[in-house]
Amino acid sequence: MAKERPLYVCQTCGASSPRWLGRCPACTAWNTLVETVAEPATSAPGKNRLSGAFAALTPSDQVRRLAEIEAEDIARTPTGQAELDRVLGGGIVAGGVVLIGGDPGIGKSTLLLQALDALERGATTSVADVSEATGLATLYVTGEESGAQVALRARRLGLAGSPVAVLAEIQLEKILTTLTERQPAVAVIDSIQTLYSDQLTSAPGSVAQVRECAAHLTRWAKTSGGAVVLVGHVTKDGQLAGPRVLEHMVDTVLYFEGDTHSSFRLIRAIKNRFGAAGEIGVFAMTERGLKGVSNPSAIFLTPHAQPVPGSCVLVTLEGTRPLLVEVQALVDAGGPSPRRLSVGLDRERLAMLLAVLHRHAGVACGDQDVFVNAVGGVRIGEPAADLAVLLAIHSSLRGKPLPKGLVAFGEVGLAGEVRPAPRGQERLKEAAKLGFAAALVPKANAPKRPLRDLEGLTLYPVERIEQALAAVRDMEAAG
Repeated sequence: MAKERPLYVCQTCGASSPRWLGRCPACTAWNTLVETVAEPATSAPGKNRLSGAFAALTPSDQVRRLAEIEAEDIARTPTGQAELDRVLGGGIVAGGVVLIGGDPGIGKSTLLLQALDALERGATTSVADVSEATGLATLYVTGEESGAQVALRARRLGLAGSPVAVLAEIQLEKILTTLTERQPAVAVIDSIQTLYSDQLTSAPGSVAQVRECAAHLTRWAKTSGGAVVLVGHVTKDGQLAGPRVLEHMVDTVLYFEGDTHSSFRLIRAIKNRFGAAGEIGVFAMTERGLKGVSNPSAIFLTPHAQPVPGSCVLVTLEGTRPLLVEVQALVDAGGPSPRRLSVGLDRERLAMLLAVLHRHAGVACGDQDVFVNAVGGVRIGEPAADLAVLLAIHSSLRGKPLPKGLVAFGEVGLAGEVRPAPRGQERLKEAAKLGFAAALVPKANAPKRPLRDLEGLTLYPVERIEQALAAVRDMEAAG
């Protein structure tokens, strides 16, 4: 079989060149030509190859009304890791392609090796019903480690007798041949940046190699029905390395987050065609690998013997899961240029909230250093954290703790209003379940009638930030 010649395509305008050029001859953009594989010549010159392929198809075969298409539920296979199944939307989907990225040493290979072992031994649909366990054929393709290194990790994880098949290979053509011969139900490629194709002359990890290898593996998954999990490297900015089209190509994109110095890890679904995006799974790193955390709110709450100033509990929402996170603030005398530092929260939004606190509540922090931290290393991106942040800052500035058992959530606008947060009742139910006694919430999130799930939780609905601070003072006066 003759080797296909490379072709260099501009990523800006789409112009092509038979050789690499520093500047695109069409749009004059610099460093935009990327190597790809040229399309093979048609067998019959002058004949449209598409017209021959679709000659036997009628318009009714190609186009169907949406109402005529029957919607079918997608079958899922549990991986044996409940938190991973939660992020995936219930389990592995046949023919699905998953891309998981994270920092080096965060635990990507460990988690996937544990999942493959559970699938090979037989993952069950429920913990109680073991009779439905059916083992699946799996394949672990390692391009960064040898088979002996993978076996050594398996021994550390207590998987010395694991039946998972391992292939140490980085050439795409050999991997595809093995996949075609063995037809595994789930295949893990660790990692996509180490693979290379003989059809391209660029080095492994280049944009062209990553895109071409991912395209072939995705095509194999769709045609064979086997699921493929691609492990991806991340850049120093935390983004997946390689072309952005890689994330568009796959069905699910997962990010592994967490501090390598901490034992807790988070998996966040950025994209999921078979489930909810934004869902998170929480794991704890142990000597025997990663274990799912059933009550993640306990991680982000610091057990204080007595309430301390500058601490407020926030009910945030990650995907469909409500989490209770402790937000801590420290306000101290600053110099000529006071600092504003935020860890786990948006720093620019912190500056805006301080201006709102000064303008509408009369609390000035212009000459103070303000530090805000979300406990546990969690990153909170939703604006519903505004009210809890302001309460923590005000508590630290006064040097008085907030009332014991208080939770808060709500978005604060520039006019000082407290806006409602999505799915407020689910947040309140989570707070009541964990034994909190009071909740400071936007008025629009307060239920119109008493709910049985909220028994023991006193609600303080507010519409403005000054009302929230007054409600805190009233709770303190009431003892």
